Amino acid sequence: MEQLSAQDASFLYAETPTTPSVGAWLNIYDPSTAHEGTVRFKQILAAYEARLERARYLRARIVRVPMDLDHPYWVDDADFDLEFHVRHLALPKPGDWRQLCIQVARIVARPLDLTRPPWELYVIEGLDNVDGVPPGSFAILDKTHHAAMDGHTGTELHDGMHSLTPDDQRFDPPSSWTPEPMPTEWELLGRAHLNHATMPMRLAETLGRSFAISPLAPETLSALPLVPSPRTAVPHTRFNDPVTPHRVYDGRRLELARLRDARQAVPGATVNDTLLGVVGGALRLYLTEKGELPGEPLVAMAPVSIRDPETQSGGNKVSAIFVPIGTQIGDPIDRLTAIHQATNEQKVMLEAVDARSLVEYAEFVPGGLVSASQRVTAELGLANMRTPFFNTSLTNLPGSQVPQYFLGAQLVGWWGVGIATDNTGLFHSAQSYCGTVHLSAISCPKMLPDPAFYAECLQESYDDLVRATSNTRPSRSRSAEKRTTKSSSQSKRARPA
Repeated sequence: MEQLSAQDASFLYAETPTTPSVGAWLNIYDPSTAHEGTVRFKQILAAYEARLERARYLRARIVRVPMDLDHPYWVDDADFDLEFHVRHLALPKPGDWRQLCIQVARIVARPLDLTRPPWELYVIEGLDNVDGVPPGSFAILDKTHHAAMDGHTGTELHDGMHSLTPDDQRFDPPSSWTPEPMPTEWELLGRAHLNHATMPMRLAETLGRSFAISPLAPETLSALPLVPSPRTAVPHTRFNDPVTPHRVYDGRRLELARLRDARQAVPGATVNDTLLGVVGGALRLYLTEKGELPGEPLVAMAPVSIRDPETQSGGNKVSAIFVPIGTQIGDPIDRLTAIHQATNEQKVMLEAVDARSLVEYAEFVPGGLVSASQRVTAELGLANMRTPFFNTSLTNLPGSQVPQYFLGAQLVGWWGVGIATDNTGLFHSAQSYCGTVHLSAISCPKMLPDPAFYAECLQESYDDLVRATSNTRPSRSRSAEKRTTKSSSQSKRARPA
């Protein structure tokens, strides 16, 4: 039996019927590289059965302490049924990208059954007309509760399920598994009492580590320019209202090499800065089209991993930075310059205040108080009565830059599916794989009634950035120029009906 951390539990407490704390990976595979050119459902079942020992949450359910007097526990599910979690479906003809996006949005909109291990996996066949994907491909949508893992943990599990050659299809058979007994309510209450009794000692240890922060931190902070508080600086947009129970999803493939080239236009800029610039430009295009572009810059929340590199534990180990993304700036290079300066300031501040210790302090807030406050906030809609802290989110996860294979089938697409919540109902995910960045967005149909049009805005913003920054660099090879021309010709922006 293992207790959830305060950060893990917060995703459980904040969940409502319209805002499930559910994220997902969408992997697309070409089975032509597999043995006999096919992958059977029973092979996938066997592969995931072998995976069950890789993470505790795969065979454990969440058990809450009576009256939420302490954070919940992971407890083995004695009635675990793999075939309940792994499901099989197919898209109707023609099996195109839009149909796949609709299916993904419908699946992630449904809350998970928390009386069982909090994950589901969908094998989706019939991808016969998806641009850039070989006909006959299939997808695997891995849907998991955010209380179980963050993006870093999910990437580790993803890589562990794949090999670097199509011939390597070995999965060790699962060892025998005996579930631990379900704890009684009295046992859970006893653990809560012990945790509260030892809290002062654990708090003293955390305080000791905090006081060991480098003495240069205050000097570093004082050298930073004053940044307006998000409570007063963040404008209200259509994405800062209550979300509906439904979801919409779409995305575009971007060239990682071109984003790396683009960052060179601003010394020190990163690929993450360029992605924030693409999102800022897309929101500028989209909100201008709607006649709703604020005069102040929109602010994006970008998760930052604070996981100890030597620690392999699961769960969530993240903090965040809040970056103005230059939606009031028309020039892509000027926008990227402003974003780079803002991200640098935020990262220095994050290091100076020791984000890891700040997250640890959350462990000392009583679970019942956190649960009650989150429940009241959700039921009364208090999140929608405050000035937003940010307008949108962007998570950026680097992946393998060499091909990966699952049961011999080549992975040809790796997409993320984020979480849309009240007051911050637009979430972007960026996953890089084999030279391609898969940039996607999820929202609700009330906020984003035309997701395909927003995807076109993402493409146009990316193209604008590539064109603007290419003029600041030496001329490239003829083949690179041909790729630019092809990318531009395929990204003409469609207007919504």
